[in-house]
Amino acid sequence: MRLLVWLFRAFVFFTLFAFALNNQQNATVRWFFGAEWQAPMVIVVLAAFAGGAAVGVLAMLPSWWRERRKSRLQAPPPAVPAPGPAPAPVSELPLEHPPREGL
Repeated sequence: MRLLVWLFRAFVFFTLFAFALNNQQNATVRWFFGAEWQAPMVIVVLAAFAGGAAVGVLAMLPSWWRERRKSRLQAPPPAVPAPGPAPAPVSELPLEHPPREGL
């Protein structure tokens, strides 16, 4: 199974690498007020992907924090063991079988 996963990863890597090699021509991104940015097309695509992923994560954070806070409030408090007699030391416990050597 691990071999299949690594083969799939290698396939994805080489596919993206071939995409990058085939898209080396410059692309111009025109911003507001006449600002321009020129870079290879693969860099523009990568920057757009990274920017979209960052915006998606930032948009998800408030609901994630809200759900985390709700789950913390709904979780039962940790159980505290009731005080009782102290457990017997290991040396005083009866042994049903003699200890085995080498384990």
